[in-house]
Amino acid sequence: MPDATDIVRQAFERINSGDQSVFDELVAEDYVNHAAGPQGREGWRQTLQHVNHDIRQTGVEVHHLFGDDQFACVHMTMHGVHEASTMPLLTGVPVSGREVTWRYIHIFRVANGQLAEHWAARDDVDLLRQVGAWPPPVNPSTEA
Repeated sequence: MPDATDIVRQAFERINSGDQSVFDELVAEDYVNHAAGPQGREGWRQTLQHVNHDIRQTGVEVHHLFGDDQFACVHMTMHGVHEASTMPLLTGVPVSGREVTWRYIHIFRVANGQLAEHWAARDDVDLLRQVGAWPPPVNPSTEA
């Protein structure tokens, strides 16, 4: 039986190739995402669609992938172009058209051969810096 790293590797390869059947096959219907609002299989699909809508992906680098039978950890960088600002992190940020990199660490729990649970640490501040939204503008009325 494949371990958690095998399942995660296969899921990312298929997602990155545009294979939408991966959600039904490798993501549990009751998938718990501790890193974003929408829950379940459909919630994760929506989250990834939002990200890919706002940042047109031009590549993914997997730096490290390790784990055991139940958990897998992925350290990765997504490369893309900032083309929209509809996801919550980018709300109100003018579209920059800039090339960006977004670094993540994902932890997945795998059960019954499917992704069941997810945690993430993202370098959101660096992404905001790259699109010109960090540091935030200073409001003179709030300065002491």
